[in-house]
Amino acid sequence: IKKFIIPHNSPLKGAWDWLILVLVLYVAVLTPYMAAFKPYENGFNFTDSKHNFQPSPIYFRFIGHFFSDPFLIIDSIVDFLFFLDMLCNFRTTYLDNGEVITCPKKIAINYLKRWFIIDFLSAVPFDVIVTLYKKSDTVTATSLMKTARLLRLFRVARKMDHYSEYGASLLLLFMAMITLLAHWLACGFYILAESERLSLKHPIGWLDYLANKTGNYYYANNSNSGPDIHSKYITSLYFTFTILTSVGFGNIAPVTDWEKTFAIGAMIIGSLANAAIFGNVATIMHRMYRGNKEFHDKSASIKDFIKFHRIPKMLSSKLQDITQEDWWQTNGVDMNKVLQSFPEGLQADVCLHTNRILFSKFSAFQSGSPGCLRMLSVRIKSVHFLPGEEIIHQNDLTKAIYFVLRGTIEISKECVVVAILTKNDTFGECSKTLEDKINLSSCLGFRSKYSVRALSYCDIHKIAISDIVDVFRVYPEFASDFCKKFVVTFDINSEVSFTGLFIF
Repeated sequence: IKKFIIPHNSPLKGAWDWLILVLVLYVAVLTPYMAAFKPYENGFNFTDSKHNFQPSPIYFRFIGHFFSDPFLIIDSIVDFLFFLDMLCNFRTTYLDNGEVITCPKKIAINYLKRWFIIDFLSAVPFDVIVTLYKKSDTVTATSLMKTARLLRLFRVARKMDHYSEYGASLLLLFMAMITLLAHWLACGFYILAESERLSLKHPIGWLDYLANKTGNYYYANNSNSGPDIHSKYITSLYFTFTILTSVGFGNIAPVTDWEKTFAIGAMIIGSLANAAIFGNVATIMHRMYRGNKEFHDKSASIKDFIKFHRIPKMLSSKLQDITQEDWWQTNGVDMNKVLQSFPEGLQADVCLHTNRILFSKFSAFQSGSPGCLRMLSVRIKSVHFLPGEEIIHQNDLTKAIYFVLRGTIEISKECVVVAILTKNDTFGECSKTLEDKINLSSCLGFRSKYSVRALSYCDIHKIAISDIVDVFRVYPEFASDFCKKFVVTFDINSEVSFTGLFIF
């Protein structure tokens, strides 16, 4: 990547995008409110009361009000960060048919074609323009132009697509969307009522109704009369929520023709929003119960299998317990099938990560090269056993070595317990027998002389002898070192004379 070019997938760029996302949400809430409920209709006068000094230049007035209004300071910082984001986007790579584009000229052209207009309009410092002018028409128009910042929400919507697969996140997203929509409509409803209030022949608007109810009446030639801003906003927001949710109590109702027209439009928007929300909620609930339905269907199939083959009660209970435990562990997902859907190189990386504890705990693997461990990790099988489940029966043919990563197991012979193995123990063939098979490239198994049973929930990794031979044939330098360091805790292939119980 060339100098001063920002990778689109870098952690720093991701953190910056989240910062811009938070600022956009701040703008989405505050900009309509400031444009509707706090218009700069009277301009600003900066007077130094101590020295009785009233500067006349326009930039003096701006500087004076800048330091007296905290919202103006915050908005100026937001505008600056939006402008800085524009500059960053001119130097940020992008993907084109899977190819990362790092050419500055192509990056600039792509940005100018796609998001530049929206970002430019959202970065214009309308607050500065509002502060510099006193004319009410200029101030009102410029205040409404601040809503151009909301265009950045299109970029936010693109980010929200990544979270659409999560049910809880989607529900929270819809709740936030309906609240934000009600907030916007509340600001619009107030602007409409305030703009036509003075032109009405009779005080019949909802603002006049609120003034009569609260006792804060409107008086002619007094712009500060009437209900306070907080009461106006809450009432307007309450009305829009009753419209969007189809509740409609009627205590706040549109009276004038323009208010009724606005209410009709809000009802149409609310019906579409409710349809979208209820449809997605139904989809989310279907996803939540789909897993339970699949589990019940699988359980029913197992019961039919047990009934058809007349499997004894003890054995059938084990089948049902294993099915339930496997579902609890994997949530019904076939992990091997998911893993096989990825490229072979990525499969090896994932297996190397999932077997990292095995490689770090057992010294026999620590001298292996990354390539050797990757090849070996793909061949390692992870098995979960329930308490009381037989891992190996006596006289079973066994073709693997086993590593206990969790739980406790017992090794017995003819119903006599001879050893108890716990975490980080191994059982199978001894290193001498394993080395002979490696040298002879023999993949023959052996007949276990002991029974192995799980005493608790156990996680065991096993490696087939044939897989070990294949790996060591490719990496012969690792074979001798592995056989020297590998120590089997209990050799289930050899007879052991014992006088008591061995606990390892």
